[in-house]
Amino acid sequence: MNASLSTLHFPYNMSHLQICLNTSTIRSKGSTILDSIDTAASAGYDGIEPWVEEIDRFVADGGTLAQVREHAINRNIQIVNLIAFPEWAVPEDNRRTKGFQEAERCLSIAQSLECPFIAAPPSGIHDRKIDLEPIADHFAKLFDLALQYNVIPLLEFWGIAKTLGTAGEALFVAAECGRPGVQLLADIFHMYKGSGHHFGFEHFGPDRLGLIHVNDYPSTPSRNTITDAERIYPGDGRAPWGQIVANLRKLRYRGMLSLELFNQAYWNQGPQETAREGIEKLKRCLNSSESAWTASSP
Repeated sequence: MNASLSTLHFPYNMSHLQICLNTSTIRSKGSTILDSIDTAASAGYDGIEPWVEEIDRFVADGGTLAQVREHAINRNIQIVNLIAFPEWAVPEDNRRTKGFQEAERCLSIAQSLECPFIAAPPSGIHDRKIDLEPIADHFAKLFDLALQYNVIPLLEFWGIAKTLGTAGEALFVAAECGRPGVQLLADIFHMYKGSGHHFGFEHFGPDRLGLIHVNDYPSTPSRNTITDAERIYPGDGRAPWGQIVANLRKLRYRGMLSLELFNQAYWNQGPQETAREGIEKLKRCLNSSESAWTASSP
């Protein structure tokens, strides 16, 4: 739940934020989306962020969306956001038409799962530089389509992308699309990779940040060469957690924090251990940063 004007005068504590598990963090051969829900619940997460491709595999193997939704309810796990890659922003008409068809399929899945968000990353434009104004128009159409399914597309930027690679570019698209209530998906790693800093949070309104992917990054490889595979647990790297928490406090951010990693070493140690260690280290980051902020406050 995002902050509104009615909540701004109430006490705020980062440690009260709910934590979500992106299933990329716990990839394991042979596991299903139901297994991922069980792992998240057992480790103490509040929600899960599945990928459409794993839901497709589950259905292809004879499962149903109703089973996924029922299992999540039974384990008290919210299905928060679907990770999908429709090419909604590409300049080529034929590709974009197919991209919107895929987007509509994913939106239908989200609606069936009662999932409020779907990711809208720069798929198909990440490898080239494209003018942002047409992208804003395309996002407006995606936003309108999503509303028909009672779903909100989260405008996502990738630090590796040549277009929509920074928070600044995402904010431009959000402002120029002409739609109220646009929300963005931010990522600690992508902010570092794309901009080299995390000051972009200062420019989000209290109800404009829908979800945050949390992670950390080591000193090496360098920012120019680091990849998603080098993401590490929160607090194990050099991300400025004190600054990040301070900025989120100013926003009175009330969305979820979703642990998203792609680390082979974590996959090797198994889903349960990775999920448990991830949530423990994230909570440690939040609690220590919150304590430091409280101690420094007048």
